[in-house]
Amino acid sequence: MTAKPSQPVFTLTTGPVNCYPEVLSALGRPVYYDYDPAFLATYERISLKLKQAMETKNVPVILHGEPVLALEAVGISVVGKDDVLLNLASGVYGDGYRSWLEPHCREYLDIRVPFNEVVDPAAVEAKLKERPDITVVTVCHHDTPSGTINPVKEIGAIVAKTKAVFVVDAVSSFGGMDILPEEVFSDIFITGPNKCMGCPPGLSMLAISDKGWAKMKANPTAPRGSILSVLDWENAWRKETGFPFTPSVAEVNGLEAALDLYLDEGPQAVWARHALTAKACREGIKAMGLELWTASENFVSPTTTAVRLPEGVEEAELRQVMRDDYGVTISSGRGATLNKLVRIGHMGPTARPIYALVAVAALGAALTKVTGKAYDVGAGSAAVMAVIDTGK
Repeated sequence: MTAKPSQPVFTLTTGPVNCYPEVLSALGRPVYYDYDPAFLATYERISLKLKQAMETKNVPVILHGEPVLALEAVGISVVGKDDVLLNLASGVYGDGYRSWLEPHCREYLDIRVPFNEVVDPAAVEAKLKERPDITVVTVCHHDTPSGTINPVKEIGAIVAKTKAVFVVDAVSSFGGMDILPEEVFSDIFITGPNKCMGCPPGLSMLAISDKGWAKMKANPTAPRGSILSVLDWENAWRKETGFPFTPSVAEVNGLEAALDLYLDEGPQAVWARHALTAKACREGIKAMGLELWTASENFVSPTTTAVRLPEGVEEAELRQVMRDDYGVTISSGRGATLNKLVRIGHMGPTARPIYALVAVAALGAALTKVTGKAYDVGAGSAAVMAVIDTGK
């Protein structure tokens, strides 16, 4: 790399992520009138492919905006003035969900843990026994500002024994690891194709159980006739039904390409290459003498590697050197983790083990420039290659 690039050569962030070439090609398909029979049939076909990918009984809902739309829409659709809500806050995004939940419920409760830890299912069970009036439980599965994975299957099994509706934010985990809505007992499962599915930001995807639909329909304040309405889209997947408002036609075409790639490769194979890429990256990071942010590797994410910053290193300077001198863009922390860590994304098309080598080499070299201390890029690179060569 000689000159400072006007564009990054490698975008290894936690989102937006680079798109699969097939997705980019699909975005260039003709944009049909949304009520054209061809598009109505396409939308139904894609919705059924999404049902297959998410392995759900009910056909998932597609909302036409990036997943922040879905998070807010679900918050006000599910939560009503009589609800007692329990939010599980293990990171910046899980904790931040409070702003869309608390104004609508009767009482807001939370379980908070340090942002390099995860929520203990036993603590959830104890809280639900203490407060049997809890009606909604919310959790962020993968909190990317920390790179941690909450045990949602275990938590979901506990919540399922109660009357509470279980809402799971799986925005940055679905498609990149073993996380399926019904297997984790979720009632509303929120994700999007703009992370592990390798699409641009523009759509949200919701898997909703019968219990979830019933809860929203019973909520008198759930929006209708609004961009924040989930209920209006319940049957929009049917070609004879039509849409509450104009859907994002190009993004829907891109989603179909992503679903085809995912289903053709096979979910298990997709998850495996995400996991192998993250493992290679972690081993390279440790071999250079750096620390992972997470308190334990038992709950590290296969789609994000969070690296603790050495003392005195400014994350903005470090990331700028990586970008200017090596053409590699990675992510900063957020909120409470800002300037404490940097994040390397392994999502979609960059969930290929060789990208771990790029990230580790650029990070080690940039740290050497920023600190004046020699980080052993050779050792880091060798550790990455050892994982790639052994495949584990």
